[in-house]
Amino acid sequence: MKLASTSNQTSATTSKIRFFWFAGACFALAGGRVQAFTPADSDAIFDAHTKAFYKLENGQGWHIKKSDGGRADFWMQAEMLEMVLDVYARTQNKKQLVMFDELFRGFIAKHGETWERNDFNDDIMWMVIACTRANLVTKNAEYLTVAKKNFDLCYKRAISPDLGGGLWWKTDNKSKNACVNGPGAIAAFLLGLATKDASYTAKAKELFLWERATLFDAKTGKVSDNIHVGGKIGAFALTYNQGTFVGAANLLGYNEDAQLAATYTMNNMCRDGYLPASGEGGDGGGFNGIGVRWIARYMKDRKQQATFEPWLQKNAEAAWQARRAEDNLSWCAWPKPTPPGVRHAWGCSSAVVILQAVPPTEAVKKEGSQ
Repeated sequence: MKLASTSNQTSATTSKIRFFWFAGACFALAGGRVQAFTPADSDAIFDAHTKAFYKLENGQGWHIKKSDGGRADFWMQAEMLEMVLDVYARTQNKKQLVMFDELFRGFIAKHGETWERNDFNDDIMWMVIACTRANLVTKNAEYLTVAKKNFDLCYKRAISPDLGGGLWWKTDNKSKNACVNGPGAIAAFLLGLATKDASYTAKAKELFLWERATLFDAKTGKVSDNIHVGGKIGAFALTYNQGTFVGAANLLGYNEDAQLAATYTMNNMCRDGYLPASGEGGDGGGFNGIGVRWIARYMKDRKQQATFEPWLQKNAEAAWQARRAEDNLSWCAWPKPTPPGVRHAWGCSSAVVILQAVPPTEAVKKEGSQ
């Protein structure tokens, strides 16, 4: 990915409203009431995204970059592969596994089976996560072979003892960033599950502990974006970095760190309870989807619904209500309505992901159970 350090998600309101576990602050600002959204809404927003952006030819799928053409970039396509897995995780509908395989075929046709030509180490880790997640669901050995091969080549070229350890962001070795070390830890952990090889689990812990020691503020829960080769910290926080830190901490059992990082996002990175908007056409368009994916998983795994579910549902409902009536596409700047004109597949993906990862409101769940 190209702009890890230049999103317009900022930490300007750090002392007032950040992320994770202190449920009261952000949610209370908006009055505390969440409107209902339903599983049918979650289906509809994914169907709209598919209709607008998904292409299939000779068994090979891809997402176009914008509704007027182009092709999604490497890392954005990798993350929209994860989006399809998020839909499957919610629905258990095997149509999504077919779609994932079509997208995987399209990705390999475009980028090959090894990705050493991509200078961005985080790009590779995002796709490793997608392929390993798919293997854990389907047991398709091809996904695992590709994931393992590319993790190994990326880890070998990116790991170094400089700055105390961790992975370089790019092959120019100028900075070590949260956007590669958090995903790298998740990728390694999932590979450990898939391969039963404890060396991957050890790498996951190594990368997480480096990020924890170097970029994580144990007093506030803030995850800084990067450390430059000269030792200067890029101290701004982004929701996707918060989310992957939470994800890695959860998987590895560092629950207090996950709680603190999640609280920071909720209480310090929101305004009126809403996740920060980003430019739809840039890298930031999908940051909130990634952040929510891992925070929601942590919430479910650790039974923290009372703390986080109202806030997450508030954002999911806002994403749904912000959609355009004519095509159900929703951008990444909710609660503002999605404007007319050309939309970006990546910028519309966060709304899809949050409606998959976040449970419907309690009222809807009760109605559905009757």
